[in-house]
Amino acid sequence: MNVLIVDDEALTRAGLITAIPWDSLGQFHLFEAEDGISALSLARNIKPEIILCDVRMPRMNGIELVEQLEKEFPNSAFIFMSGYSDKEYLKAAIRLNAVSYVEKPLNPEELTSAIKEAYGKVMQNIKKEKNERFYSRGTSSLLASALTHPYQEKKEMISSMVHELGLKSVQKTNFISFVLKLEQNYADTCFIEDLFTNMSKFISRFHLQAFYMSKYTQYHVFHLYSSRMPSEKALLSIGIFLKKQLEDHGAYYISIGKPASGISKAYDSYESALLTLQSSFFFEPGTLFLPGKKEKSPGYQPRIADGNQNDFFLRFSQTILSKSKTDANDLLKKLHKNFYMRKDLLPYEAKEFYYQLFMQLENCRQQMKLPWPDTSLKITILENCFSYDELHSHLVKKAEALLNAASDSAKEESTIFLIKEYIHAHYRDETLSVCDIARHVLLSVAYVCTFFKKETGKTINQYITELRIKKAKELLADSRNQIADISDKIGYSNSNYFSKIFKKTTGNSPSEYRENLWK
Repeated sequence: MNVLIVDDEALTRAGLITAIPWDSLGQFHLFEAEDGISALSLARNIKPEIILCDVRMPRMNGIELVEQLEKEFPNSAFIFMSGYSDKEYLKAAIRLNAVSYVEKPLNPEELTSAIKEAYGKVMQNIKKEKNERFYSRGTSSLLASALTHPYQEKKEMISSMVHELGLKSVQKTNFISFVLKLEQNYADTCFIEDLFTNMSKFISRFHLQAFYMSKYTQYHVFHLYSSRMPSEKALLSIGIFLKKQLEDHGAYYISIGKPASGISKAYDSYESALLTLQSSFFFEPGTLFLPGKKEKSPGYQPRIADGNQNDFFLRFSQTILSKSKTDANDLLKKLHKNFYMRKDLLPYEAKEFYYQLFMQLENCRQQMKLPWPDTSLKITILENCFSYDELHSHLVKKAEALLNAASDSAKEESTIFLIKEYIHAHYRDETLSVCDIARHVLLSVAYVCTFFKKETGKTINQYITELRIKKAKELLADSRNQIADISDKIGYSNSNYFSKIFKKTTGNSPSEYRENLWK
């Protein structure tokens, strides 16, 4: 797999090559470029799967470069690197196919994690492309794909396939598109195949047939057609049928396009369904959008992008700093009401706004000097939110956790806060030591050990162990996490040693603890 490192600082490029354990991550071929123009030229030759890109560069900045590369290499993964002062570039990064936004000075552990995530995303994209080719087999699937483009763009192709399929009077045939947006990826299962089979049988009672295609594995398109225009009652029945088929398979949205007469107008039905799905993010998952139906709305709300965001951020911060759970809940409810069922916003606008709110929480945490693990927020956490309710829930949980910590803890002495802050940021590092902590707070090892024990009643090593065990318990609650992987994630390379420490601390081995959770 080819990796392109783009940074105008030669030392940074060299550091990335030497500091990252590339051999342990996979088989990579590393290439370097000193600016965006050079990178673009090199990328067209080597076709990189992963691009690590600085944001601020001469001639062409990182955002401009990735905007171009994403068009030419849609299956590649991008990691942005930049300083804290460049947070505004996050808005563009969210809109692009970014895996992560890693702050400088670069943390090798954080960057390694981002590269692993990028590698997984690339492999998923390759798999996705293969699956889409599989679903595009057959003339009918190709025709379904062609109908997702304006007729004039695919006129000759459509005519050829219509002739091949022996369809007649297609300019008098009525078309209507059903577009499904699924949270889960069903490209590797037989679920979609069964769905299409069941769908075909069900719509036959209304004298309808369908062309099917999958788009990006998350979107599934059914072009229904018939010589007679289906009634609103028939469309509702088909929509309810699809809801029943999907109800046990994760979150979803269903959008029905406006009826269209003639194959040359089929794209219009598909486009209207797709446009409706753009605002589906702000509705409850499982919503069925009918053509021409006005969903109930809480009424006109001013666009957040046009309002005074800074005033809201200030009020939000003041509410958190006042430690008032009631006021915070009231403000969050008003925020939810402002966004819920909005049709004049796009998902990325909400995600950008909420990212800023997460940053406000982090600023409040630092002002209150409260230790709080996992303070960083990856772009992927926002990007992977399927609905607005999911996005809002992340913010509510973070705010509740911070307010609970504020009410349970007295304001810590600044040195203790800095020590705990450093431990929470580096507990995953097996080599974390008291010496590292002492250097961070600019004090001697002996003084740090004595002072921490006096203020907290625990030794630094006890605190580190307790934190790691707490994190292990959280990871053990998810059965997808292997015990050997958990030990690595919390700073123990030796899984046997981790099991020994865990049992000594909790009285149970990791496997016993997990079993007890599900009893």
